[in-house]
Amino acid sequence: MECIGARNFAAMAVSRCPIWRSRWKRSRNKQTTRVVHRCSSRISSRSLRVRSSSAGNESCVAVKEDFADEEDYIKAGGSEFLFVQMQQKKGMDKQSKLADKLGRISIGNTILDLVVIGCGPAGLALAGESAKLGLSVGLIGPDLPFTNNYGVWEDEFKDLGLERCIEHVWRDTIVYLDDSHPIFIGRAYGRVSRHLLHEELLKRCVESGVSYLSSKVERIIETTNGQSLIVCEQNVAVPCRLATVASGAASGKLLQYEVGGPRVSVQTAYGMEVEVEKNPYDPSFMVFMDYRDYVKQKVSCLEAQYPTFLYAMPMSPTRVFFEETCLASKDAMPFDLLKKKLMSRLETMGVRIIKTYEEEWSYIPVGGSLPNTEQKILAFGAAASMVHPATGYSVVRSLSEAPEYAYVIANILKQGRSENKISQYTRNENISMQAWSTLWPQERKRQRAFFLFGLALILQLDIDGIREFFLTFFRLPEWMWQGFLGSTLSSVDLVLFAFYMFVIAPNNMRRCLIKHLLSDPTGVTMLRTYLAL
Repeated sequence: MECIGARNFAAMAVSRCPIWRSRWKRSRNKQTTRVVHRCSSRISSRSLRVRSSSAGNESCVAVKEDFADEEDYIKAGGSEFLFVQMQQKKGMDKQSKLADKLGRISIGNTILDLVVIGCGPAGLALAGESAKLGLSVGLIGPDLPFTNNYGVWEDEFKDLGLERCIEHVWRDTIVYLDDSHPIFIGRAYGRVSRHLLHEELLKRCVESGVSYLSSKVERIIETTNGQSLIVCEQNVAVPCRLATVASGAASGKLLQYEVGGPRVSVQTAYGMEVEVEKNPYDPSFMVFMDYRDYVKQKVSCLEAQYPTFLYAMPMSPTRVFFEETCLASKDAMPFDLLKKKLMSRLETMGVRIIKTYEEEWSYIPVGGSLPNTEQKILAFGAAASMVHPATGYSVVRSLSEAPEYAYVIANILKQGRSENKISQYTRNENISMQAWSTLWPQERKRQRAFFLFGLALILQLDIDGIREFFLTFFRLPEWMWQGFLGSTLSSVDLVLFAFYMFVIAPNNMRRCLIKHLLSDPTGVTMLRTYLAL
């Protein structure tokens, strides 16, 4: 293997690719050179059956892509992979190209302190914060724009100093569960400007001196002296002292994940920003969830298998972003079915579409295993399983935790540089353990175990069960359900939340909760995590 720009590392680095397993195991050779990437005989090609939303015909398209294993393939899009690719590659002309603003990573004998792999909000935020602390930081990944619509609680973005990146604010947020009175959440909600957020995070990277390489990363090789080679396309290799993967949930070929964790589930949503003749919603309120039965008749078995709700952002009396959303399912709800349900819902509500501005295919893996926190390679954002299992939100957490995470990384590297003992640290202790502990302390693990338990419960409920669940949820004291939605409840608060929910729930919901706790593996995992066993 020829490693351009890293010839002095070539003798120390050996890349090996064992047989693909459900989870990767670390191996050593006789010279103690370690390869900690997930390589193996990955799925080199998949034949994906995709239903065309426009023509209604089935077409079978071969997609050549590398995945570490079946779960990695699901995280990347699974059966909806082509739609996910369409979403990622949408044109966003206002957003600057990273290569036009950032200096290119020098391919030579320079060793970067940190390489951040991935150029989404999490990757840009971490790169900028780390470089601001004096580290030499390289950013590597495809030069793609932000294409997903982001919704946030207005106060959270204000706390981050990003209020100028919000393009529209609703003074309150509303929930419809049935034909009775709606529920007001009592919290302002904002729609993030993808352009402004991208430019702000990019500006921070420019100001702090981040360098950039537009390339996919093939693997990460750990050398005998404790440094790493980031091997990119065309065998270009970038040496660094520490690597952090922030390339999204499907990062299994670069990271190790815990064995025996819960199976990953998927939240899918099909959205349209449209001009309409009749807007059924008050433009003053953002519609967080509308679970009302808009058809009032039996639907096909396939549709009933996937309970959905409507998420709506009315920007004006005539311009609205509608999104039909499946909160979570074991197998991704197909986008063509989501579109069918959305169009049927709008037709029943008397909404006539005059013009379509944009379509969106949102695919968010939720749940799944945590990264193995004993590995030296770090992770951030969705790659670090930071997506909220119960809501699918992750951007605010990534942006809010980037400064502290960068501070810990900088301390690790500066301490190693001052003592010139990187190799010794690598041999004697895991220099990344402190960073992993910052990202996933025991308190965070307890909270996540609770959310995974709730996610597994939601996956078992039909549409009537989900309505009953949320009717009970919104009968809780406001500080409880508002704290749950805002991710501000501690692990102790969540226990109180569960107890209160059980007390006020109807009998059939109580039986469901007891059965779920005793029979579902997430119940046992939650108890063990709370007891730190």
